[in-house]
Amino acid sequence: MELDATDLTPVINRLKRAQGQLAGVTRMLEEGRDCKDIVTQLAAVSKALDRAGFAVIASGLEQCLLRGDESMNTKDLEKLFLSLA
Repeated sequence: MELDATDLTPVINRLKRAQGQLAGVTRMLEEGRDCKDIVTQLAAVSKALDRAGFAVIASGLEQCLLRGDESMNTKDLEKLFLSLA
């Protein structure tokens, strides 16, 4: 199933922000910053990536239901969803 990139603009923006956050974590490690601050930022990156993944799955589910795309079945979507859990 191919997703429409225009439907995923918010997801793309979220991933770009997460990419910036991850670069910030790398800088923090290189600078020897406080462990608590680093872990807090890593948690934020992880949450952003999880949300992006769920948004991609939601878009795929919407496409399957509304557009009649049958390239993925319920089991396939379930496996994708659970891979993020």
